[in-house]
Order: sequence, then structure tokens, then C-alpha cells
Amino acid sequence: MNGTNQILRQQIEQSLLAIRKITDSEPRIGIILGTGLGGLATEIEQEATIPYSEIPHFPLSTLEFHQGNLIFGRLGGKKIVAMHGRFHFYEGYSMQQVTYPVRVLKALGVKTLLVSNACGSVNPQIPSRSLMVIEDHINLLGGNPLIGPNDNELGLRFVDMCEPYSKRLILMLEKIAAQNNIKLFKGVYAAMTGPSLETRAEYRMLQRIGADVVGMSTVPEVIVARHSSMEVLGLSVVTDECIPETLKSVAIEDILCNAASVEPKLTLLMKKLVEVLEQ
Repeated sequence: MNGTNQILRQQIEQSLLAIRKITDSEPRIGIILGTGLGGLATEIEQEATIPYSEIPHFPLSTLEFHQGNLIFGRLGGKKIVAMHGRFHFYEGYSMQQVTYPVRVLKALGVKTLLVSNACGSVNPQIPSRSLMVIEDHINLLGGNPLIGPNDNELGLRFVDMCEPYSKRLILMLEKIAAQNNIKLFKGVYAAMTGPSLETRAEYRMLQRIGADVVGMSTVPEVIVARHSSMEVLGLSVVTDECIPETLKSVAIEDILCNAASVEPKLTLLMKKLVEVLEQ
């Protein structure tokens, strides 16, 4: 076995050992809560909450508005584990560090990963304070978490990405949204490094290459989730409009406020989806 792969496996085992000292839960559903979207955590019937600082090899968030806890419990009657706070490439972590928690979720038994994020819209038809289910993505981060020696026990060397986001789960979510009179857009998410927001010219580029929204996360986690054979659903909260012709300055406080205004709808959709997922 390659030395790098052996180290990764050892790290995963050490993380699992620390978690198992606190809980023996084996959830099949994992949730990643994005910027300003931690409200879903209050809906979880919590059985155990583990700070990231107590899990060996977990990164620590450098953002004051991101919590740092792994939450075990029940949502919609199903066992779940939720990452209350995620990591970003722009924080200075490697792609492998950003996605390491997904490796641990897989080792815990997670088969379905629900990912949420806050993003900006470059599509005039998708306004601020709306919800978009991700049907595909564009990786503009300049890297890939699978670069380096591959461990065939963790996943295939060449991961097929013809369906990174499950069509089955998208259809289920669209049905739930319609039943609850929630407008749900569907589109393409582009990931850029940040932390600076994009220029007008960059927003024009994103429009031309087929993006509907842009953010600074999600894609690395989804790549590793697919490498781990997880079924994935991505849900974006549109917090600002990034239309080049009408672009205005935006503050992080406004982004968080807009995320909070849409969060109840996201929480409802996530909860209803978990209720109908198989264990």
C-alpha cells in the first residue's frame, strides 16, 4: 500500500476511534450545513454532539459564523449525522483536508449525503432569497481532492461524474417542494476559490460557460462523496444577485441575513426528504 494511503487510513481509524468513545450510532444519511444554514441543527433530536476539536485530524473552521460540531441524532425519524460547519479551500486547507470529514462520514456508514450551501446567482431568472437544487457543477477551484495516489479500497481511480447529483433524489425533492408550495429552481453550481467575490468580467464568464450560481464550497466534498460511492443531493440558498449589468456591493451581513430568511424552507425540504429516504 502506498504510504500516503496508509496514513489516510490510519487517520480515519483514529477519528473513528475518538467518535466511537462517544457514540456507537451508524447513520446512513449525512448532512453538510453551509454558510448561515445551521438552523436545521435545531430540528435534529440530538443524541451526541462532538466538537471538531475533539476529533483527531479534523480541520477547524476559521470562520466566526461557522460552528464546528459533528451532530448525531434523528431527523424525520431517521438516524443522521450532520456537519454543523464546513471547511473551505480559501481558509488555507488542502483539498484533502477540506474533504477529510466526508471520508469519516463514509467510514461511519453514511450512504446518502445531503449538501447545502449559500451562493450568488448569475442567472437573472434565479433571484436572491430563492432555493436551487444542484443538477451539475463546474469545478473552477484549480484543484481536485483526488489528485495523488489512489486507494482502491476507498474508491475508483477514475470516478465517473456523469451524474454527480442523484437524479432520483432531485425528483424526490422537486415533488416535496411542489407539495409544500415552495418554488425550487434547478441549475448548475460553479465553485471558485474565493475569498474575494468575483468581478463583473468573471460573472460574465460564468454566465457564458453555463453556470447559474457561484459559490466557494461543495464541489470538493461532492467529488469525494462520489469517489466513496455515496448518493448525493445538493441544495443552494441564493443569497445575492451577481448580474454584471446591475452588480452592487454586498456585505457578508446581508448574505447571512438573506440565508436566514430562506433557511426555514431549506429546513423543511431537507427534513421531508430525510423522512422518505431509505435507511
